Amino acid sequence: MKSVLLRRKNPSDLLEKNRKVQLKQTLGGFDLILLGVGAIVGTGIFILPGTVAASHSGPAIVFSFIIAAIICALAGLCYSEFSSAVPVTGSAYTYGYIVFGEFVAWLVGWALVLEYGLAVASVATGWSGYLSTLLEGFHVMIPKAISGPFNPADGTFINLPAIAIVLAMAFLLSRGVQESAKLNKIMVFIKVGVILLFIGVGVFYVEPANWQPFMPFGTAGVLSGAALVFFAYLGFDAVSSAAEEVKNPQRNLPIGIIGSLLICTLLYVVVSLVLTGIVPYTKLNVSDPVSYAMQLMHQDWMAGLISLGAVVGMMTVILVMLYGGTRILFALARDGLLPKSMYELNKKYNTPTKNTWIFSTLIAFCAGFVPLAKLVELVNMGTLLAFTIVSLGVVFLRRNKNIPSGGFKVPLFPILPICSFLLCLFLITQLSIYTWIACGVWFAFGLIIYFTYGIRNSLMNKK
Repeated sequence: MKSVLLRRKNPSDLLEKNRKVQLKQTLGGFDLILLGVGAIVGTGIFILPGTVAASHSGPAIVFSFIIAAIICALAGLCYSEFSSAVPVTGSAYTYGYIVFGEFVAWLVGWALVLEYGLAVASVATGWSGYLSTLLEGFHVMIPKAISGPFNPADGTFINLPAIAIVLAMAFLLSRGVQESAKLNKIMVFIKVGVILLFIGVGVFYVEPANWQPFMPFGTAGVLSGAALVFFAYLGFDAVSSAAEEVKNPQRNLPIGIIGSLLICTLLYVVVSLVLTGIVPYTKLNVSDPVSYAMQLMHQDWMAGLISLGAVVGMMTVILVMLYGGTRILFALARDGLLPKSMYELNKKYNTPTKNTWIFSTLIAFCAGFVPLAKLVELVNMGTLLAFTIVSLGVVFLRRNKNIPSGGFKVPLFPILPICSFLLCLFLITQLSIYTWIACGVWFAFGLIIYFTYGIRNSLMNKK
């Protein structure tokens, strides 16, 4: 049994160009940067700079964002080396299969399904709320009964807008990744344009006195703020899920991963500086701090544009995270760990259509009926587990003589990968007991699937 659980994939088998089921290479470096920005910049930039500044970091939230970015960048470097060396769909799941064996790979893949699925469901729920606010500005009201999760005491029964946006993005993805990337490109330009407009207008209302004291909660506040805003960066790992659909992956994947992180860090830092310069940090603990700042400046037209930017911004997060989840399921099924129907490609669009609709329907159900506030931390658990595996895995990857030479290499090896591993491990310990219990239930369910289906149907049985 031990040898079965630890059986590893040969990278040369993964890189064969004559695989029967292979995704089409259509994405360039710029497409990947926009995919990354689309996944990362969502509700975080419109909410976290205000709420975390008010309760944890003060104006020094800029340091919190920089610290979180450094941790993400270390993991991003490790992802870049893996995705450059083994440009195959599956992200951390495939990387774990190569260096640690099938059992660890299954656990990582199962964690990623949890991450992407709950991320989409929770963002869809938030999107519904922002849409309602935006429509109210035009005197269009969505009935309360169909605009929230099942909670009869509160008068809500189903969140129809959340269901609708998940299924709409699923329809788009089923039509092809290039078409999805084109729409993502448009939406990313819109939301980044709105953010730059806020910066351009807001900078004239900055009062430097509002930055004093700059670090009211001390170093501890900055670090606790970093642990919170770290999750505003989640999504860049979805770029590596596109590895098999990338032209010149050795060059373009590192550009996409690191480039999107740099752009998002710059946006987060500047927005935080402008926001805390306009409004004293003590007044920013509201659900829509950026819009609130605009209203204080009597710039109601900007507040409306920001709501529009938030709605568009969250659509790109839903699209990219949904894409990442379907590609993880595709990789699991192609390896025999899930039923074959999950990796069948549509003949017309060359996309895993069945996989996309099954995954999206389950997510739409969660978004429509389940209050997800308490489950959002599970997204973080799945992500951090993947980060630790990839960071540690790079050390073992360098020892594998079957890996093609060339491509991106993590600098200061092995110091940076080990630092990334330890920092991610530390953040995992900061998650709540509730999250550990809920995550344990999810993994127990995954183990049942693996030991009743996956281990018997794995393609590794034929080796």
